[in-house]
Amino acid sequence: MNPRTPSTRLSTRPSTRTRTAALLAATLLGAGALTACSGDGSSTGSGTGSGTGSDTGADTELTVLAAASLTETYTALADEFEAEHPGVEVTLAFDSSATLAAQAVQGAPADVLATADLRTMQDATDALADAPQLFASNQLVGVTPADDPAGISDFADAVAEGVDYVACVATAPCGDLWATIADEQGVTTDPASLEVDVKAVLQKVTSGEADAGFVYSTDAVAAGDDVTSFAVPGAADHLTDYAVAPLSQAEEPDLAVEFIDLVLSDAGQQVLADAGFGAPRDSQG
Repeated sequence: MNPRTPSTRLSTRPSTRTRTAALLAATLLGAGALTACSGDGSSTGSGTGSGTGSDTGADTELTVLAAASLTETYTALADEFEAEHPGVEVTLAFDSSATLAAQAVQGAPADVLATADLRTMQDATDALADAPQLFASNQLVGVTPADDPAGISDFADAVAEGVDYVACVATAPCGDLWATIADEQGVTTDPASLEVDVKAVLQKVTSGEADAGFVYSTDAVAAGDDVTSFAVPGAADHLTDYAVAPLSQAEEPDLAVEFIDLVLSDAGQQVLADAGFGAPRDSQG
C-alpha cells in the first residue's frame, strides 16, 4: 500500500491544541490511575488538548478521547467542528486505545471515545451511551529513518537478526496486528522494544533509536520525508477497524453526537481518506 500525500486540510494549530495537554493529562490520569492493569504501561502524557473553555473564552467544552493514530485527522476535524459551532472548544486527548478505553470505563470526564479497533471499544462497553460506529480502517507498514542507516529495503531485512526494530505492545491495536502478522510470517526475532502506541514507535524510528518500526500506513503518511516506508506482507488481509461512540458520562451528549456525525459525514470521511485511511470495512462491499 503506497501512502498518499496528506491534504492541506490536515494542517493543524499546534499552539492552540497543545497548551493545556498537561491539564487534560492530569485529569485523565487521576481517573485512570488503575490502567496499568491493562498492561500497556501508558499514560495520557502523549495526549494533545485544546484550550479549555475558561482559557479561551469558549462557552462549552467537548472532550474527545482518540487513538494516537488519529492525531492529525481528529485535530483537523476538531478545527472544522469549532468553526461550525461558535462558542464550542474541542479538547482532544490522544493515547493508546487500551488506555483510553480503560479510563472511559473508570469515568474519565469525556464525551466521545474513538479507538483503533473494535476489541478495545468493546472493553469500554459499560461506558458507552450508544452502539459504536465504524468510520475508517488502517493497515501496518514498515518504516525506517529517512536515511535508512541499517540498509533495510523490505520486511525480511527489518526482522533479520541484529536489526533493532520496534513495534507496539500487544494490548494496543497496532500491537495486536503486529503479533498476528509476525506469527503468520514466521518471524523468529523479537522487537528491540514494544511501545505504547504508533506515535511512540514512530518517534523511536525518526530519532534514530531504532533501525525500523511497524506503524499504521497513515502514520507513515503523516511523517512524510522523515521516514522511508516498506510493505508488510499480509497487511492488507489484517486491517484494523476504527470505531467511535458517545460516552455515558458525557456532559455534552448532543454535541458528542454531532461530532460523531461530522466524522461519519462525507467531509469527515474525506479528511480521513486524504490522510491514507481506508473506508470502514462494512462499507467496502
